[in-house]
Amino acid sequence: MARKNEWIDEQQSKRNAEGFFREVEIEFLIHELKDPIAVIETGLRTILEKRDKFGPLTSRQEKTVRRALRNTHKARQMLNGLLEIGRSETGCFICRRFQPAQSACAALLDALETISGTAIAEGHAEGDGQFMMQFLEANGINLEVEPEVAELEMFQDEIKFKQIIGNLIKNAIHHRHQRVDIRIYRMTDQLCVEVSDDGPGVDPNDRELIFQRYVQGKECSLPLRNGHGLGLAGARIIARCLGGEIELESKKDRGATFRMRLPVSFSSSTE
Repeated sequence: MARKNEWIDEQQSKRNAEGFFREVEIEFLIHELKDPIAVIETGLRTILEKRDKFGPLTSRQEKTVRRALRNTHKARQMLNGLLEIGRSETGCFICRRFQPAQSACAALLDALETISGTAIAEGHAEGDGQFMMQFLEANGINLEVEPEVAELEMFQDEIKFKQIIGNLIKNAIHHRHQRVDIRIYRMTDQLCVEVSDDGPGVDPNDRELIFQRYVQGKECSLPLRNGHGLGLAGARIIARCLGGEIELESKKDRGATFRMRLPVSFSSSTE
C-alpha cells in the first residue's frame, strides 16, 4: 500500500512538473512573439509615415495598411494581456486612480474592434458619446452604468481591470444569440460588473471547468467555444490576485451571466 501511495505521489509530481514547464514554454513563446509583432508594426507605420521614401498609396492600399496596423496593434495588446496573467500571479501590480466606468467603456470598444476588425474608436471620437450608444444599440449590446458609478474613482491596476472586462465581453459576444447586457454598479466597497448573454448557457457540471486553462469544447458542453481556453481562466486569475472574484450564474440553453467583483481600493493584503 505504501509503495502504491509513493507511486501515486510520484505520478502527481510528474504531472505538476510537466504542467509547470508547459506554462513556462507558452509564456516564453508569448514573450518572443512580441519582437516580430513589433517589427511588423514598425514596418506598417513606416509605409504610412514616409511616403516620400516608399511612394504614395492608393486609397485602397492605405485602407488595407491601416487595417493591418490596427490588427497588429491588437495582436500586441493580446500578447501583453497574456503576460499580465503571469505578472498577476507573481504579485506584480501597477495601481493608480481611474474612473472604472470610462475604462470599462474603453475595454468594450477594444473588444468590439478586436472581433470586428474595424476602427470603431475613431467614429466614437468624432461622434462623441452619442455615436457609441447608437452603435451598441444597433449591435444588440446594452450598457447600463449606475449613477453612483458614473463619476466613481477606484484605486486599482487599470490595465488588468480592462483586461478582465474585455475578456468577459468577448466571451459573451462569441456565445450570444442576439444580445449582450453589461451592468456596472457598486456594492458597498466593491465595484461589480455583470456581463450577460442570451447564448447556450453553461451546464452546472461545467461551471468550474470553463475557468480552467486550455479547457475547450471537447471537455465541456459549450458547443460554440473556441480559442485556447485562456480568456476566462486568465480573467479569474487576475481578478482574484486583485482581491476580487468572478462568479457565474447560468442554466444550460438559457444564457449566462458573469459577475466580476473587485475592491474599489486595492490593498496589499489582497495579494
